[in-house]
This record gives sequence, C-alpha cells and structure tokens, in this order.
Amino acid sequence: MSDETCRADIWLWRARFFKTRALSAKFIDTGTIRLERFGQITRLTKAGFTLRADDRLIFALGARLIDLTIVDMGERRGPAPEARMLYNLNNQPAS
Repeated sequence: MSDETCRADIWLWRARFFKTRALSAKFIDTGTIRLERFGQITRLTKAGFTLRADDRLIFALGARLIDLTIVDMGERRGPAPEARMLYNLNNQPAS
C-alpha cells in the first residue's frame, strides 16, 4: 500500500464520477458517501477529507449503488480507461 493520499473531491473528479470538482464537493457535503477504513465506517461530510488506497466508498449515484475500493490516487483527470484504473468495483452483478 502506498502512502499517497488525495482529497475526496479531487479523487471523485479524477475517477470521473463527477464532471467538475465543484459538483463532487457539493455531493460530498450532502453526507451520503460512506467510507470504510480499517473496519471503521464513517460518513464523508467535507470535500477536503483525505482518501487513501484500500479505502472503500459506498454511495448512490442516480439509480445506481456504487461500492468501490480505491486502488490508486491518480495524477490527473484522464480518459475513462485511465480513470477506471483508480478503483475496483465490489459486488458487481453477474452479466
């Protein structure tokens, strides 16, 4: 595991869950994102909260429930295939 960290609003934007950092920050402020770290579950309520690799995030986006584990912090907001490398989805439905 890396010692790298990233602000929650920046990470969600880099991972392409939101088009802008402002939208990402606004969503975090609603308190609807759950963070699991070392077995402890807390709600993210501040955009500046620090995320790390191996953190698990659970949140609803539209009609989808997203459950993911952070793999990398990323260097930039890149194309979708690059963004997809920042996380692993948990409990994916069978095709």
